Amino acid sequence: GLILIRNIPKTKWSLFYLPEGPVLDPNYSRNVVDWLTPLRDFAKSAGAFNLKLGPQITINTWDASTIKNAISDNVYKKLKDVDPDRVNPFGNEIGTKLRNLGGKQIETDGEGFGDVQPRFVFTIDVAGKTDEELLASFSQEWRRNIKKAEKSEVKVRQASFTDLETFHTLYVETAVRDKFTPRPLNYFKQMWESLNVNSNELAEMRLYLAEQENICHAACLWVRVGKHVWYTYGASSTSGRELRPSNAIQWQMMKDARDAGANIYDMRGIAATLNEKSPLFGLLRFKIGTGGKVIQYVGEWDFVFKPFIYKAFRIALARRG
Repeated sequence: GLILIRNIPKTKWSLFYLPEGPVLDPNYSRNVVDWLTPLRDFAKSAGAFNLKLGPQITINTWDASTIKNAISDNVYKKLKDVDPDRVNPFGNEIGTKLRNLGGKQIETDGEGFGDVQPRFVFTIDVAGKTDEELLASFSQEWRRNIKKAEKSEVKVRQASFTDLETFHTLYVETAVRDKFTPRPLNYFKQMWESLNVNSNELAEMRLYLAEQENICHAACLWVRVGKHVWYTYGASSTSGRELRPSNAIQWQMMKDARDAGANIYDMRGIAATLNEKSPLFGLLRFKIGTGGKVIQYVGEWDFVFKPFIYKAFRIALARRG
């Protein structure tokens, strides 16, 4: 697993973080004590006040149709209240073992995405599917919006490194509108250079722009590692929404994921809320229109070695927003 180390200024302590890790051999991951103990001991001896990890082990899966029915019933307010279509007992077993070994999980109220990495993600199986088969799984609204974008002459293109500035301008506009802190342009430049080094066949990053009459209305980053493609960052302008550029750009990225040999197109996190009045509900509604599925992972766990430092760190994060 990759360990990211964040030093706390003016102290000797650090946060050790394994984003979506460690990656575990399915035949070995059940032996939690065997892989967790040396990892925890290493972090503690190296000056960590907290070890945060989140292996991508599935707990529950809901099909889009199940979620749509739950929303129509107008009874359920949170996704966890809806019976999943598939349950992975092994995932629940891992979660129980992590808790019994001292793991602390930051619980959300059902409105958020999780702690750092999303606990609930939305994915679409694209391997071997024709355009017609993919479209058939979409909602009528999604198909209508794709046609509207085409009639409005919205053009989606795969852009270049120099177009990252266009993406970032739109991304900052999105951040102001949706009230989150944007990453700097250099972050995305470094991301591009790291993933596209030497035309690596294992991994790549692409930038897509949705434009009409040379005006960019939506921009997205597409990342492939092996057979998995992620929609990692998205941005859109307030003007031009009626042209449905977001539907057009997602449709193109999905097809390109399939053509690149991917099995999965991952639209990343959703909120766990089914409350239509929640400001986060629109994201779920947008994604389930593609007919994929929601996956719940075991989530992220904290193994705290210095409770006082940990508490102060959490307070500082909360104040920063």
